[in-house]
Amino acid sequence: MISGLLLSFQFFTRIPINKAIELDRKNIRNAIFFLPFVGALIGLIAAIIYYILSPYSNLIAGLFSLLSMIIITGGLHIDGLSDTFDGFMANKDRERTFEIMKDSRVGAFGVLSIILLILFKYVLIISFNDGFFPILLSLINSRVVLSYIISYKKVAKAEGLGYLFNGSNPKVFSILTLLIYVVVLAITNTWYLFPLVLTIATAEIICKISYKKIGGLTGDVYGSIVEIGEVLSLLGFWSVVIWI
Repeated sequence: MISGLLLSFQFFTRIPINKAIELDRKNIRNAIFFLPFVGALIGLIAAIIYYILSPYSNLIAGLFSLLSMIIITGGLHIDGLSDTFDGFMANKDRERTFEIMKDSRVGAFGVLSIILLILFKYVLIISFNDGFFPILLSLINSRVVLSYIISYKKVAKAEGLGYLFNGSNPKVFSILTLLIYVVVLAITNTWYLFPLVLTIATAEIICKISYKKIGGLTGDVYGSIVEIGEVLSLLGFWSVVIWI
């Protein structure tokens, strides 16, 4: 399990972990299980930064909180988001869409997706008087949902990271993680379930679009699910604050 935890951080963050870990099915399956823990660490760091700086300036607190998310992940999921938008918005056939998504150059739709995502996320973060738990839980939400998506949704091609993760068969672990997390949220505050449900619904919509475009999911689409999931989860928490 320790190898799986370390592998999860090696895959999904830029935290330097200088330990060689074998990429076998067991370690990859465990890495998927620990995805929410990765989100928790990133979210905790971003939330603490926001908590420390917000008494002085909400705008500065939001900026540095957002920067910490990007730095720790190395922009990994943002890169997947831009590739996905470039490919899907081109309205080409399946094979041409794959070619566009693999292209190292970023197109107009990719640039727009990055700008809008960062802007939307920043505006939502600074909209909270107390953003600690919305930030923390939104980053966990997106990874819990990604774990479920990796486990239960089909991949577009029998190659790449998406195929590697899906092939490890982490279904039992992902469902167990989701159930435990739902129970924890329900005990803490039942209103916290709404952003999670919104994140799941968003991921399902992205999956349907991806199925239609390329017949399944890829690593880039996984990145889109994480980034858009974070935004929709933050939006969900903002809505909860307004309602209650």
